Amino acid sequence: MIGDLDISGVFLPTLLVLMGITYVLYLLVHGLLTRLHFYRPVWHRALFNVALYAVLLGAVDSLSRYLMT
Repeated sequence: MIGDLDISGVFLPTLLVLMGITYVLYLLVHGLLTRLHFYRPVWHRALFNVALYAVLLGAVDSLSRYLMT
């Protein structure tokens, strides 16, 4: 991750911005999985959602590092 992002004079931590982007992506993936009835065989839906968010956050972080170099 890089340092802080300057948005109109307001400094935001990079992780906060990445988490916001990941949340929007998570909502799209979650909606798709719900429509496909993917959650039926899932044992603990809340744990699965946290793991899904963590995987997406790692992917967004890796992609941002790749794009910034």
